[in-house]
Amino acid sequence: MLLAVLAFHSLVAKPFYIPSTSMMPSLYVGDRLVVSKYPYGWSWASASFHMLPRGEWRVLGSNPEYGDIVIPVHPTRNEDYIKRVVALPGDTIEVRDGRIILNGVPVKREIVPPVRIPFEPELLCDSSLGKRACLENFDRYRVTGADGTDYFEPETYRETLPNGATYLVIDHTNQPLDNFGPQVIPEDHVFVMGDNRDESADSRAPAEARGLGGAIPMENIGGRAEFITFSLDGSTTWNPASWFSSLRGDRAWTTLRPPIAEGYETEE
Repeated sequence: MLLAVLAFHSLVAKPFYIPSTSMMPSLYVGDRLVVSKYPYGWSWASASFHMLPRGEWRVLGSNPEYGDIVIPVHPTRNEDYIKRVVALPGDTIEVRDGRIILNGVPVKREIVPPVRIPFEPELLCDSSLGKRACLENFDRYRVTGADGTDYFEPETYRETLPNGATYLVIDHTNQPLDNFGPQVIPEDHVFVMGDNRDESADSRAPAEARGLGGAIPMENIGGRAEFITFSLDGSTTWNPASWFSSLRGDRAWTTLRPPIAEGYETEE
């Protein structure tokens, strides 16, 4: 039975937990996902618990599409990340003032009403230093709703990639990763970024700074995020009553495949 579970997790699908805010507003801390293992073929990164040695091989390999949310493995540590594909093999990517430029053309980005993110101290705060640092960079976006509940409403944009894949991003401050490249994406590589642009260690950041160190080899991608199964807000305790009250009911079964903007054709 154990071998069957390991085979299923390595070849078909596995659960995945979101531990950080780097993919907000698409993914919240506490979301539980299903990650499929077969869309891009199989490699050493497909194996559960990283049981296989690293290698450059891939079986039945194919490339992601713009906008896919994938699971890259850090180039030197056996640590899974979750990011969005924003550039494909052969593309030239550049980031200027936080704006993605693909092959010399700025990616479409428009201001939208601020997304509303619940203020949940159990998940968004870090008490490891003896104080609660609750997304300090978001403090200026903290508001209180009519019901007395606190929320974050950061600056939000809708980004649309060349294939029409569209999604929301948060970009709220100027920081070093707002400028990158240009870089040509090698064959069998992709470039990935987090949707929470100023709080994401991704392809823009060097590996020694906990980033992904540039374009990701396809053999280092362990799968594609498909949908949210359930989500917990961090208030769960030993009391069984909290097991239900901590559920974020509106997030269950949410697809993670990006919608296609109107006016774009989808591939057959």
